[in-house]
Amino acid sequence: MSDEQHLDANVPGNPAYHFTILPAGSPARVGWAKRGPMVPGASLATRCVHAGVQPDPAYGAVMPPIYLSSTFAFRDVCTNAGYDYTRSGNPTRAALEEAIAQLEGGSGATCTTTGMSAVTLVLNLLPAGSHILSTIDCYGGTFRTLEHLKGAAGLKVTYLDLGDLAAVRQALEQETALVWIETPSNPLLRLTDIAAVAALARARGALTVVDNTFLSPVLQRPFEHGADLVVHSTTKYLNGHSDVVGGAVVAAPGRTALLQRIQSMNNLLGTSQSPHDCFLVLRGLKTLLLRMRAHEAGAQRVAEFLAAHPEVAAVYYPGLPGHPQHALAKRQQDGFGGMLSFELKRGTPERVNHVLRTLRWFTLAESLGGVESLVAHPASMTHASMTPEARKRAGITDSVIRLSIGIEAPEDLLADLGEALGSLPQ
Repeated sequence: MSDEQHLDANVPGNPAYHFTILPAGSPARVGWAKRGPMVPGASLATRCVHAGVQPDPAYGAVMPPIYLSSTFAFRDVCTNAGYDYTRSGNPTRAALEEAIAQLEGGSGATCTTTGMSAVTLVLNLLPAGSHILSTIDCYGGTFRTLEHLKGAAGLKVTYLDLGDLAAVRQALEQETALVWIETPSNPLLRLTDIAAVAALARARGALTVVDNTFLSPVLQRPFEHGADLVVHSTTKYLNGHSDVVGGAVVAAPGRTALLQRIQSMNNLLGTSQSPHDCFLVLRGLKTLLLRMRAHEAGAQRVAEFLAAHPEVAAVYYPGLPGHPQHALAKRQQDGFGGMLSFELKRGTPERVNHVLRTLRWFTLAESLGGVESLVAHPASMTHASMTPEARKRAGITDSVIRLSIGIEAPEDLLADLGEALGSLPQ
């Protein structure tokens, strides 16, 4: 093949076009990638579409290719093109890591196989015998991991309502190395004042980690409030289509050493996310802002509907003025999200199961953050790994029902809930 090929294409209604195909590695091809870094002042919608993405330097592909190679050739001894082995680094994963870091406002990120591997990665940063403060109604998988490491690594864990700053101040110990925040929490949507807790932790030399899965960087950016690390299950809103599992850990701006530690730990543990899964999450990010707006709009209407329903005893959603931390949500967040929970009056197993089985547009399933609406029973599903005593302390009763609001028409979701609640057995 010559250095240039000429192709003629006859376009109806237009003269013939003349195409020039450049050889791989030519200066012009490399120039396709010279868009430069994301402009800090760009709007969130623009950043969701363009973060981490540059035209492919080889052929100008608008979406980054999926580099499925496990290994990369060295150009010479100790010289490569930036990658040697996919566990250690991969161009597709690097694009996703850059995108998530830009959206969160961090110094960098590392992407993992699952949300739980992101949790495990962070906890492996701690020396044996460290003390951790954790949100009391944290995700069941996080609780299970913390309990495992109490025996395996000698960690000490205190579960606490982190919204009670006096209790946080009293619970901090000399050995406290990390404060684990879920805000809003899973499944009771409790909020934590990130700035206040981070200041207390910093005074003790402890790291503040925020699980931002429920809100995504569209609605909450913990680094703006003093967090050191942000954790995501990218399975949820960042991907948004229920077709991939993944996680991410992001380091705060200016924390280069901490960024290097999380990247090295991901490589050490062998928990790096696969290139194909990274590609899917990167694709999902492009519609993140649009989806989060739809999730939130639907959730607000569902929460208001449930709050007014005679069969509902309580609704947990920070967007309701009656939520005890509604003011904090308005101050700390850019929206209230697509997750909510509620409890039935006379929440017997029969009545709870009736709702779970009767709903049409809400699929009975674990997970959250997809375009489709889901319903879950935390006590027997997402938080089944917690002991009954731990669930009781956290306030997770057997009558709690959790909803992940999708992007369906809210009117259909309200009608569905109305039919299920209206036919409850007496």
